[in-house]
Amino acid sequence: MRMKAAVLHAQGLPRPYAETQPMQIEEVELDPPGPGEVLIEIAAAGLCHSDLSTVENQRPRPLPIIIGHEGAGIVRALGEGVTGLKPGDHVVALFVTSCGECRYCVRGRPNICASSFDARAKGTLMSGAKRLKRLNGEPINHNSGLSLFAQFAVVMRDSLVKIDPDIPLEDAAIFGCAVMTGAGAVLNTARLRPGEEIAIVGLGGVGMNALMAAVAAGASRIIAVDTSTQKLELAKEWGATDTFLAGNADCAAAVRDATAGGVDTVIETAGSIPALELAYAITARGGSTISAGLPNVASKFSYLHAALVSEERSIRGSYMGSCVPQRDLPMLLSLYRRGKLPVDRLKSGFVSLDEINLGFDRLSDGTVLRQILRPNG
Repeated sequence: MRMKAAVLHAQGLPRPYAETQPMQIEEVELDPPGPGEVLIEIAAAGLCHSDLSTVENQRPRPLPIIIGHEGAGIVRALGEGVTGLKPGDHVVALFVTSCGECRYCVRGRPNICASSFDARAKGTLMSGAKRLKRLNGEPINHNSGLSLFAQFAVVMRDSLVKIDPDIPLEDAAIFGCAVMTGAGAVLNTARLRPGEEIAIVGLGGVGMNALMAAVAAGASRIIAVDTSTQKLELAKEWGATDTFLAGNADCAAAVRDATAGGVDTVIETAGSIPALELAYAITARGGSTISAGLPNVASKFSYLHAALVSEERSIRGSYMGSCVPQRDLPMLLSLYRRGKLPVDRLKSGFVSLDEINLGFDRLSDGTVLRQILRPNG
């Protein structure tokens, strides 16, 4: 079938992207689903900072490629052997596919299963297939087995979680990355308990989800830190008890003074080394610094080893919120339905395929939380 898609042909082009057009809107060919694969119509896809990192060439990918890894849609066709889904079902897409058999999967950590790494590097589905090509026959690479910046996508069955049809797909789309990553970092990685204190450094889509999850978990104190006064105001409105401007030279000292030496749990979601350094600096003795942000693949973070030992600090990563999607997505959607996780507040507007480069200019400016792509109008 033919469809419209945003095809990324070059990484690292200068801004403004609305002028340099790293993504070209093209009519492309999408092959039907093969064994174990599913055709979905994309109802909504979030513009995520990880996608921006790909545009910026912070995360090199094989080109040309259709990016987009956070979204929701409707099942339209099934490949041979697919079970548990039927045409018309509503689904959320997952950017990590797990094998179910390795030591990580059997220990309940499918989010760090390595089975999809090779396919991701080669721009294929887990089956090894490529279902995308330009009209001249040139293959187009898949991104994380999804490629959601298009009207349709062919994905592996294991990349989808079925959801109830009464959940708005434009809200459900955010759960595939921002909600699982941010809320999961609080609920799964940090295992925050009622009455505990937490700080969140970076208030983008992931950070705001962490904030909402901290509120839902009953945190007694929530410290929000960002470079944007506008985002700090929103954080205060949505449940933060204290806010600090990261751009101030004395930010770390101010947080430590206000918290009698630092915070026991600090989650960094900005995906930058300065943000992680700030997060570590405001972590209390015996506390945990958890990073859920993805910086440049070559970025390094340093610390004083002696202090790590003598203060019994810990530094942890949190990928996809340490989630088991089939277990955690229903739980997170239940919190959303009950008004405990109001992710609809995060939507900063909608963009069409023709506006997608402009959307990434806004994301790079830091003026938005989650823009939602409507590839089918």
